[in-house]
Amino acid sequence: MTTLKATGIVVEYNPFHNGHAYHAAQAKELTGADVVIAVMSGNFLQRGEPAFVDKWSRTKMALSNGVDIVFELPYAFATATAPIFAKGAIRLLDAAQCSAFCFGSEDGEIEPLERSLQLIQRAGTRYEQTVQEAVSQGISYPKALNAAYIEAAQCSAMKGTLADLSKPNNILGFHYMESALAIQSTMTATTIPRIVAQYHDDAISGNQIASATGIRKAFFESDALSTVTDFIPDSTRDALIDWQSTQQSFGNWASFYPQLRFTILREGPERLRTIADISEGIENLLYRAAATHGTFEGFMTAVKSKRYTWTRIQRMLTHIFTGFTYAMRSEMTDPSYLRLLGMTQTGRLYLNEHKKRLKLPLVSKAAALSNPSLNLDIHATDMYALGIGNVTSHCRIGLDYNTSPIIMT
Repeated sequence: MTTLKATGIVVEYNPFHNGHAYHAAQAKELTGADVVIAVMSGNFLQRGEPAFVDKWSRTKMALSNGVDIVFELPYAFATATAPIFAKGAIRLLDAAQCSAFCFGSEDGEIEPLERSLQLIQRAGTRYEQTVQEAVSQGISYPKALNAAYIEAAQCSAMKGTLADLSKPNNILGFHYMESALAIQSTMTATTIPRIVAQYHDDAISGNQIASATGIRKAFFESDALSTVTDFIPDSTRDALIDWQSTQQSFGNWASFYPQLRFTILREGPERLRTIADISEGIENLLYRAAATHGTFEGFMTAVKSKRYTWTRIQRMLTHIFTGFTYAMRSEMTDPSYLRLLGMTQTGRLYLNEHKKRLKLPLVSKAAALSNPSLNLDIHATDMYALGIGNVTSHCRIGLDYNTSPIIMT
């Protein structure tokens, strides 16, 4: 019997759009795989935001559009900076026995990224010191990374043939490859060019590809799904219509802010200091802003500065909202299980074939494993439900215990 071959992708699907369908199809074609395995963030995302819709709705979108297995990227990695995000995702794909992984990038070629990785490996501790020095001076991590990279490149004969690490998808791709190298994974790295829309681009009428950021922006400005249907598969449209008919809101900080504000004011600066990513006295600024501003936009305007980027602040707020502390983070340095959110029939065949070779335990029922990371994911799901339901009878607590993996026929 022929063993099924899998390629891995790392995703958020916030929400799933036509560009994501292209990525899944290309990943499968380029690597000659039978199965596409997605490691997907749960209900809170890498830029420090609540997901537009929950992880099960996004799993259904994925399984309807070329993905065969969806594993959840645990909260501690899904809401982290790029190196930690990538580390968690790559370890899960490697544990799932993927033979390759595929990501979108601005460069669209793997060779410049390979040369960049070689360059930084040779630069060693000097590179890391330059990054840390820049961050300690208040420079954002992506800018610090790029500055250190440029310094290393200026001394290299490979200058001009390297990847542009000022671009967000190139940065993530670089860290995926770095993480795979660190664990000596046998997975082959592949990339495809990001097409039409870049990460922050608005959704433009007449195109069929738009970024998830642009899609969310277009929806929230119009409050009408009809404004984004050109950019999403029919199955995504149907899932969003179903969500809108049954939920209080789509996930965003504007609707979550009343509970976030309450939490900040209740905890006070001293307790806020224990929350992951809170440092340098910003807890006092967060407390004053929450006491003063009744809207999320007003709050963020008061807090944002050159030292604290929008994304960095949002990650802090996500951790405040969920209660994720430095102490909790110290317990979660590596993924320790594969949490199955859903699969197709082909995905089920793959798991049946490979279940004895998986490098981490496969978890299909939340109650089957007692684990700090899984407990945090369960808690994050409940907190997300409170934000979506606005603490009303619409809140659905305990979904992780009551929801089985989705099986797409």
